[in-house]
Amino acid sequence: MSDPVTRCQLPNGLTVLLKEIHTAPIVSQWIWYRTGSRDETPGKTGVSHWCEHMLFKGTPQFPAGELDRLISRDGGYWNAFTFMDWTTYFETMPSSTIDLALRLEADRMVNSLFKADEVASERTVIISERQGEENEPLFRLSEEVHAAAFRVHSYHHEIVGDLADLQNMQRDDLYQHYRSYYQPNNAVLTLAGDFESEQMLERVQDLYAGLTEGSDVPRLRRPEPPQTGERRLTVEGPGETTFVQVTYRAPAGGDPDFFAYTVLDSLLTGPSNLNMFGGGISNKTSRLYQALVEHELAVSVYGGLSATIDPYLYTINLTVHPSATPEQCLVALESEIARLQDTPPPADELARAVKQARALFAYGSESISNQGFWLGFAEMFASYDWFLEYVDRLAVVTPEDVQHMAQTRLRPQVRTLGVYLPTS
Repeated sequence: MSDPVTRCQLPNGLTVLLKEIHTAPIVSQWIWYRTGSRDETPGKTGVSHWCEHMLFKGTPQFPAGELDRLISRDGGYWNAFTFMDWTTYFETMPSSTIDLALRLEADRMVNSLFKADEVASERTVIISERQGEENEPLFRLSEEVHAAAFRVHSYHHEIVGDLADLQNMQRDDLYQHYRSYYQPNNAVLTLAGDFESEQMLERVQDLYAGLTEGSDVPRLRRPEPPQTGERRLTVEGPGETTFVQVTYRAPAGGDPDFFAYTVLDSLLTGPSNLNMFGGGISNKTSRLYQALVEHELAVSVYGGLSATIDPYLYTINLTVHPSATPEQCLVALESEIARLQDTPPPADELARAVKQARALFAYGSESISNQGFWLGFAEMFASYDWFLEYVDRLAVVTPEDVQHMAQTRLRPQVRTLGVYLPTS
């Protein structure tokens, strides 16, 4: 993880980070755009995710039917993801064929077609995706909780978008979003793997230097007002299982408090994985697992902490045991939080929580694809230095830091609580 990184910015504003890793003849390329559901207004929710789909529909140089065949033929794999703060596309290829991926991303930054018939067919796909998610109780519960937790900030809505907007947006809405945000000065290109940095940088300059810097990128500036009281809601729907989702206000990824909050998360529910490629580790030593699952109040408990540009949420999800009630689960949860607010965690328990968070971070940073991911991901909300300093910043968190986080950030007044009640 400590291999040197070459960083530069082209005259058109494109940020480039290169990391040589010569352990295998593989290169992973990522292109990150600073746009996601955070940039969407009512009437256009889901446009970032829909645009991501459209970039797989081809350009004049790379027709849609050719893309998968070309990547597969050269022994690579590719994908894309839309988040609240960003959209990213990646290809992991043999180093001898990485030039295909380089040409592909430079081309579709400016030449994606957005054909009307492709927009129409993808509308059906995305609406089906949305409807499939609505079949999941936790999606329905989470959507309502987010809508209650964020009344002003655009973290209010789901990344997939609202159904009404998916039914009404047109091709020009998508293309305008594409032209507004898919610009060199709004992008970060990262490559990790088996290459020589000087040669790779020359090739990147050949492909991107001719692209024109875009105009000012539109940004929404709607900070969420402070929450002054607990918000509770109930969702009813099909199923046989009761779920509880509890959210508290969490610091932004670049906030110094994020590291103490990470340890708090690890101690309470087991560490959250910031890397979508990594797996998880057991949370059976966490306080809420022992208080809820081992006492048969909940079937499962897990937390979620995300590194975001703006302050977001820390989420605790409970699957209520058939013989228990949501109220019993909440009493046990509040008891554990109160215990942490009253008394700092013992040194050995804190050390275990830090060790687990560090282990999960390490597991999610091993492969070349993961290294390419971290180069860009950290840039979306902070800088790559955040990644390099992560382990050291966790190591200096004290029991009193964790107690302070519990006292100030796990108060009922900043909590939004939702219960899913099955009707079957």
